[in-house]
Amino acid sequence: METKVDQLISVAKKNLGKPYKYGAKPADAPKYFDCSSFTQYLFKRVGVVIPRTALEQIDVGKSVSKKNMKPGDLVFCKGSVGRYNRKNPDGVGHVALYIGKNKVIHAKSVEASDGKEKGKTMVQGIENFYKNGWRGAKRIL
Repeated sequence: METKVDQLISVAKKNLGKPYKYGAKPADAPKYFDCSSFTQYLFKRVGVVIPRTALEQIDVGKSVSKKNMKPGDLVFCKGSVGRYNRKNPDGVGHVALYIGKNKVIHAKSVEASDGKEKGKTMVQGIENFYKNGWRGAKRIL
């Protein structure tokens, strides 16, 4: 029987390659995503409601260490545009879904050669994700 974590990862993989849109709203899904609208969408598809922004999502669930992460955990970094509050004075601006084998799926922005922002949902090695200012991991399921 498929678990919620299996379902979560399956939905994430089915949405690989979807275009990135900064500030994407829930109504934009599944056509466009930003990082936190993507994770919010994934969890909603398995019946779990989480907040909209990465800064709010990092306050949900149980903290887990890097060595104890499991598929389905959310991982957070400062990203290029960190958001700040009292609980997170170092800033949190990006979230991804850990899928195991040192890989994450996330909606990532990249700057095009013409200077415009573009991006998509993609699989990336977690080492590259860590480079953007590791902020922690949370287990929701």
